[in-house]
Amino acid sequence: MPHDQPASAPGPAPADASDHDPAEAPFLGLLATGAAAEEYERPVLRARAGGAAAARLAAMERAKLLALRVRTELEDRRRREAELSALYATAHDLAGLRDLDAVLRAIVRRARSLLGTEVAYLTLNDPAAGDTYMRVTDGSVSARFQQLRLAMGEGLGGLVAQTARPYVTDSYFHDERFRHTRTIDSGVRDEGLVAILGVPLLLGSGVIGVLFAADRRERVFEPGQVALLAAHAAHAAVAIDTANLLAETRKTLTELEAANEIIRDRSSVIERASDVHDRLTELVLRGGGVQDVADAVAEVLDGDVEFTEPGRAPAAALDRSRADGHAVRDGADWVAAVRAGGEVLGALVLRGHPALDPVDQRTLERAAMVTSLLLLARRTAGEAEQRVRGELLDDLLDAAARDPRLLRERAARVGADLDAPHVVLAARMSGAPISDGDGPPRPDGTDRRRLWSAASHLAATRHGLAAVRDGGAVLLLPLDRDGDPAHTAREIAARLGTALHVPVTVGASAPVPAPAARPAAVADAYAEARRCREALCALGRAGQGAAAADFGFLGLLLADTRDVDGFVRRTLGAVADYDARRGTELLRTLGAYFACGMSPARTKDELHVHVNTVAQRLERVGRLLGPDWQTPARALEIQLALRLHQLSAAVTHETEE
Repeated sequence: MPHDQPASAPGPAPADASDHDPAEAPFLGLLATGAAAEEYERPVLRARAGGAAAARLAAMERAKLLALRVRTELEDRRRREAELSALYATAHDLAGLRDLDAVLRAIVRRARSLLGTEVAYLTLNDPAAGDTYMRVTDGSVSARFQQLRLAMGEGLGGLVAQTARPYVTDSYFHDERFRHTRTIDSGVRDEGLVAILGVPLLLGSGVIGVLFAADRRERVFEPGQVALLAAHAAHAAVAIDTANLLAETRKTLTELEAANEIIRDRSSVIERASDVHDRLTELVLRGGGVQDVADAVAEVLDGDVEFTEPGRAPAAALDRSRADGHAVRDGADWVAAVRAGGEVLGALVLRGHPALDPVDQRTLERAAMVTSLLLLARRTAGEAEQRVRGELLDDLLDAAARDPRLLRERAARVGADLDAPHVVLAARMSGAPISDGDGPPRPDGTDRRRLWSAASHLAATRHGLAAVRDGGAVLLLPLDRDGDPAHTAREIAARLGTALHVPVTVGASAPVPAPAARPAAVADAYAEARRCREALCALGRAGQGAAAADFGFLGLLLADTRDVDGFVRRTLGAVADYDARRGTELLRTLGAYFACGMSPARTKDELHVHVNTVAQRLERVGRLLGPDWQTPARALEIQLALRLHQLSAAVTHETEE
């Protein structure tokens, strides 16, 4: 033993017990208790102070970032749910009010609550004076501000009233987009307002006022908040119109008390208007659909009411209704545009009613407005679900170390079972360019957006997932127990092509037994599906669907799992089974036939049999493999399968020895 060998170094200090806990454990507790964002730094600081290893600290940093991301996503979802609940609560509250002042106070109070601002207020247009005036405020402390009047085009509110478009400013006094006046600026300064958002109260195509939300500090109003206040303003305009209509009705009844005949004549119309108002309100509150609205209006108006898509509605009448904001007559029918802002979503068509009472006309128009709200709500919910499905699939593809339990929980929320066998499919429209990144389609990627929408809808109907990736779409769909990935690929290619009216090429992976248990297998399967898709395009088979098994021996190169036995079985299984059952030598004859240059005469010498025997055996092979077995392509696959079979048999023999 050498004398200069150093003494053994002392062993490492015993690790703290907490070093053996999962890095994410303290952050899961913080998520469960809803802790503030700054609390997530403390476990890392304690670990660092306790002398935790660098690897442990790095793992905790990653767990912290992931937990903060989850916390942000949860807060965003809670906020979206709260906004949607508040919007429906607003519709419920406004529907129960009949007095105009009570309606206006409720509108402003709810607007302030929805956006969490310090001040909210509402101005109404004065057609006689040609200006707009402050009608109701909530949170205001300045008497001068509460008595403001704005000429059309003056200040932010005057600009909203004049253009019928929302405007927002982060800092009112530094914003030069609208005309400042001494009177308005003095009132705003007196109130101390800085950030202001104003949306128009639209009734038909006209503006009846402006609804504002404001803060006394700089603030950025997000697009979602602008849309939320605009949706609230749509409810508010309907409620104001209803309150005004009811007030006008009461006045009319008072003035016509002596005219019993007129009262009786009008009462049925008023009852129908009230009935449809209550019915439509009930439909909104219980989550009814577009067809429910059409059925309710048809019953009240005693006619046939149908919702039609924009392309199927009478074009000229739809354009007039959209521009005018009212239902218009089209021959013996009436057409009311269903629109949201500048977008036409369809039309309600009342058929066979050439003479329509003005109140019934307004009923049809209100029904069109309610229909637009239902369609927007359905679209919002659908897009939210699509995003959730896409984010889950992105996590499966990008983060192999995801917690299987969390994956299962997230999948269950959208009706997916990630413990069942699945297949990964890569789809792309023919000629669609490959994007330079992942994520939702860009606004200018119309084709990719259409593909994403169609794939998401298809995934939702099959309890699967879909996302946008690499210029195309990727789907993770359940596979039946006896399901064939190639059949699924062809079916999905056909369905997407029919939906988009363009060829869609789809490659499929081998089955993924349980994606939640092995998330890394999903990424590998996606790579295999992409290779199959690109192989289809390279072979001039764009617009079709296929899996690796469809490519014969090329499938061995395309698939992540080199299934040699499966390839041999698919190619020569019928011949091998026949030999096993009958004790024949068809496989040996087939090998000798190819080895002898496909010459029966030379084959019979190789096998030491009569040439007729060779011919009979080859005839039997043809019946088992099909009449095209000697074509160049099939012959190549058969020879490769024979060679692999021989090598496999030789390896087995050596192993046994």
